[in-house]
Amino acid sequence: MADDIFKKLIGHCKEYGYVFPSSDIYDGLGAVYDYGQLGVELKNNIKRYWWESMVLLHENVVGIDSAIFMHPTVWKASGHVDAFNDPLIDNKDSKKRYRADVLIEDLIQKYEGKIAKEVTKAKKRFGDSFDEEQFKATNPRVLSNQGKIDDIHGKFVKALDENDLAGLKAIIEDNKVVCPISGTCNWTDVRQFNLMFSTEVGSTADGAQKIYLRPETAQGIFVNYLNVQKTGRMKIPFGIAQIGKAFRNEIVARQFIFRMREFEQMEMQFFVRPGSEMEWFDKWKETRMKWHKALGFPEENYRFHDHDKLAHYANAATDIEFKMPFGFKEVEGIHSRTDFDLSQHEKYCGKKIQYFDPELGKNYTPYVIETSIGVDRMFLTMMAGAYCEEELEKNGKKDIRVVLKLPAAIAPVKMAVMPLVKKDGLPDKARAIIDELKFDFNCQYDEKDSIGKRYRRQDAIGTPFCVTVDHQTLEDNTVTIRHRDTMAQERVAIDDLYTILNKGTSLRELFKKI
Repeated sequence: MADDIFKKLIGHCKEYGYVFPSSDIYDGLGAVYDYGQLGVELKNNIKRYWWESMVLLHENVVGIDSAIFMHPTVWKASGHVDAFNDPLIDNKDSKKRYRADVLIEDLIQKYEGKIAKEVTKAKKRFGDSFDEEQFKATNPRVLSNQGKIDDIHGKFVKALDENDLAGLKAIIEDNKVVCPISGTCNWTDVRQFNLMFSTEVGSTADGAQKIYLRPETAQGIFVNYLNVQKTGRMKIPFGIAQIGKAFRNEIVARQFIFRMREFEQMEMQFFVRPGSEMEWFDKWKETRMKWHKALGFPEENYRFHDHDKLAHYANAATDIEFKMPFGFKEVEGIHSRTDFDLSQHEKYCGKKIQYFDPELGKNYTPYVIETSIGVDRMFLTMMAGAYCEEELEKNGKKDIRVVLKLPAAIAPVKMAVMPLVKKDGLPDKARAIIDELKFDFNCQYDEKDSIGKRYRRQDAIGTPFCVTVDHQTLEDNTVTIRHRDTMAQERVAIDDLYTILNKGTSLRELFKKI
């Protein structure tokens, strides 16, 4: 069922101009996608929501835009040259390559799914008297599956901590994890694979210098820390935000735009006094979860997931996960990076990268709290959370309404204006309404097909408001406005449309919830 919904969602994205496979006329390029005319609007609105929530709502957070190309020593200092790897495993029969850690995480998720099914069945059977905690603590099938999860998880964490590639393979083989293509357990050994793309800069082959396409945007912030701190006269604590492209040679790219080779990140590095990092880590966890929940999707679709293995630079890390059609997956990471990055760059560049704290009267290397969110994953979160199929009944017949219940402030088109008929001056009146509102709102004119079909078309692209211009409009300057989610209709004055749209589609209403 979930797979069917995901396939429908992918098809919907292409059919309505949200996302296309890159180089589609040449049968596409693996794990690379283009955003269509509606997709780019939605993507820009997501970025605007994030950017303004960072730099408008926090007077101690400023933004930069660093270059994609950076000095190659940056990636040596950051550890990416030596340690930016994924553990990969091949199936000998299908010749397909997989991430070993993802195979194991999917295995754990399978057992979690079995527990969830048992709980759902029991809820239906016992009704209001159902005690979920007691059921999980006593039901034999739940306990059996939880035991398997605990055993696999313990071995998994140990193998990750010890970088034990043979241990990862043993988990896969012992649990008879099969290749989805071949259905066999005929696996190779697990190997590490560096994810960075490299290229050369220089006019001649002999004089060319090897550089990398950045695999993350964070390092562009760290190498500009002093520039921003001094020119902006920034005082600790303060943050630097950035939105930009990053590139990873994902061998096992899958699940549509969830994992791509070219993607976009929204990152904020928050510089704090050493010793205060855990306090700020908790504050940013809370703030970032509020940002997500302000969008209005069900709270049970979100959860925190603490990392089993911390990166070499971190002393705390958690992910905000969203329930995608293929399970709970990471959308945003919050990490306490300690002083690793600035200390490493100070070591490799030979320059002092410290902060003089006037309150303490001494210099120190700041600690860093990072919030990092993928624009493309957030896009998929929005589409997955908004996609809805509703069964309607009209004149004794059942019909399915496909609607994208996107938050109105993020929706690509805010309002569609529709003349009831293509004559009698109604199109001119509709155009005049758009001409008045287009400076502030993305509006769409629609006159093709019956009014019912036009409503459905706008539902499918997520337009929150539809306005119909009819013959009464010419008499009293009123129109019918239809609300997407409820399908309720009301008669309003044309002069009131700006106020209705401004209140109904403003980011201000989302910001109030953060």
